[in-house]
Amino acid sequence: MLFHRAAPPLPPRTLTYLAGVIRRHRVAINSSRRILNPGRQALLVLVYLRKGETFAEIAAGFGIGTATAWRYVRETVALLAKRSPTLDQALRTAKRAGYAFIVLDGTLIPIARVAADRPHSSGKHKMHGMNIQVLAAPDGTPLWTSGSLPGPVHDLKAARI
Repeated sequence: MLFHRAAPPLPPRTLTYLAGVIRRHRVAINSSRRILNPGRQALLVLVYLRKGETFAEIAAGFGIGTATAWRYVRETVALLAKRSPTLDQALRTAKRAGYAFIVLDGTLIPIARVAADRPHSSGKHKMHGMNIQVLAAPDGTPLWTSGSLPGPVHDLKAARI
């Protein structure tokens, strides 16, 4: 098996921030024994999110099991999701910033599904995916992102949900 060094194109402060979030979580749940330290766990998750490699590839690169890599990613994504603003908070932020308008747009995030899995098949895009709504400032800066809905859900219905 060949290994490569992880080098996601992100600023170092992103890694430092995420490692701090993980470190505080571990202290809160009194979890002292882990295979990877918070910095390495943060790097593993950033590589997964940025480069889209499989869990097997990431696990091999970090010298851990595939299930451990999956657990680390799942745990860290949940920590980040808790820190995200609610829709009300995003709207208040936009109002305080004095934006003349904000942009609400939906997008389909492609996912790997079998053809028989109809709930996630989008007829409009002719692919399987999850519908995500994004609220953005006039300059395109994301203010809020919705939870994922099945691909066939129309943007207007998703925005109402």
